[in-house]
Amino acid sequence: MRIDIITVLPEMIEGALHTSILKRAQEKGLVEFGLHNLRDYTFDKHKRIDDYPFGGEAGMVMQIEPIDRVISYLKSQRHYDEVIFTSPDGEQFTQSVANELSLKQHIIILCGHYKGIDYRVREHLITREISIGDFVLTGGELVAAMIADAVVRVIPGAIGDEQSALSDSFQDGLLAPPVYTRPAEYKGWKVPEVLLSGHERKIAEWRYEQAVERTKRLRPDLMR
Repeated sequence: MRIDIITVLPEMIEGALHTSILKRAQEKGLVEFGLHNLRDYTFDKHKRIDDYPFGGEAGMVMQIEPIDRVISYLKSQRHYDEVIFTSPDGEQFTQSVANELSLKQHIIILCGHYKGIDYRVREHLITREISIGDFVLTGGELVAAMIADAVVRVIPGAIGDEQSALSDSFQDGLLAPPVYTRPAEYKGWKVPEVLLSGHERKIAEWRYEQAVERTKRLRPDLMR
């Protein structure tokens, strides 16, 4: 899999792409990242990639020309399954979306910035818009890093214990059940007896019941 990220702040995302699971996935040859500074694709002598909006609204808008230039260059190198724009008004990023994207071969992620982006980019160059929540960030770099992390970690082989990724919260539409480790008792606080019983069926039932209870209590919206 290859993920190309277009940004005006590459230093904001470089560390995340070369740490922990993402680093190991690259070392294993499971994923390749391309980081592209949008300023390298403008002919403006000051490397500007934004301008004032038509109509006089406050703020600056990312220009279409350098974005079209970098996307066209990338598409000349290979076919891309998705060209994603990080936007607060995109579809909500969920575990199911991450699972779906993990099956793709090549993805472009365009990080939003400033007041917004020339809407023609969204009309003609973008195939999908993704949001991580109803709030606004300085830019889409952190969002791109989160998408990359969530997508790569479910690629088979990216983490040592593949079953661990499959049992994460939201994989089955529920929050994960509580987890415990040694010691079995600490300051009088005990691990539930069923987890120490070795009875696989009862443990599975307990975990499911706990997952349902936590989901109803903490995220009732998921139960709908």
